Amino acid sequence: MSRVYNFSAGPSMLPEEVLKKAQEEMVEYPGAGMSVMEMSHRSKVYDDIIKETERLVRELMNVPDNYKVMFVQGGGSTQFAMVPMNLGTKCKAADYLITGQWAKKAAQEAEKYVKVNRIASSADKTFSYIPKPEASEFSPADEVDYCYICYNNTIYGTRYTELPKTDAVLVADISSNAMSEVIDVSKFGILFAGAQKNLGPAGVVLVIAREDLIGEPQEGTPTMLTYKTHADNDSLYNTPPTYAIYIFKLVLEWI
Repeated sequence: MSRVYNFSAGPSMLPEEVLKKAQEEMVEYPGAGMSVMEMSHRSKVYDDIIKETERLVRELMNVPDNYKVMFVQGGGSTQFAMVPMNLGTKCKAADYLITGQWAKKAAQEAEKYVKVNRIASSADKTFSYIPKPEASEFSPADEVDYCYICYNNTIYGTRYTELPKTDAVLVADISSNAMSEVIDVSKFGILFAGAQKNLGPAGVVLVIAREDLIGEPQEGTPTMLTYKTHADNDSLYNTPPTYAIYIFKLVLEWI
């Protein structure tokens, strides 16, 4: 076997130990008599798998008790809509810092649901730096529902080393730095990460949300795009990406 080093932004490399473990359990998960990809998501065996995945996320990221851990579908790009649909309910406005293509796309999507204030952008120098606006440049916390950042920018190689000086609820896309550095979850209202960069195969998104933010979304928000749907049902409202979550668990065990 001759494996290459794949430095793609995602799907990216998985630890070889994880792949071998998955290979061993491909046909029959221990004690189940079947593969994980065949078993019911309502079964006791799979319930143990998804609960252990959540426990490991909480342990490794030191997630406070007043935050929900959810496993959803649709890729990180679906979160570009879910965030404003679920959080943009009072002021119907949000601050966005544009530091790369993903933050740019997130702002464009959010404009369908809320007023987007582009507080700062590094587009003038091809996103080669992280702008650092002063506290006075951000909207007052009572005039916006949240402030959005992309924590780490894979295309341009930039990242935040200090968080924005805002008093608003902070939302961050951590797809490309989740589990690669210590993140103080308590400083954020919502964190989300598409798994395929750091955490596992494509198909599952990790969402960590403060409980007080998981309420009624904007009118007309689809059931599957409502955080409360997934929080209230332990990510089992519908059939989740079961095998991707299982591989995610193996990666967390490896970490």
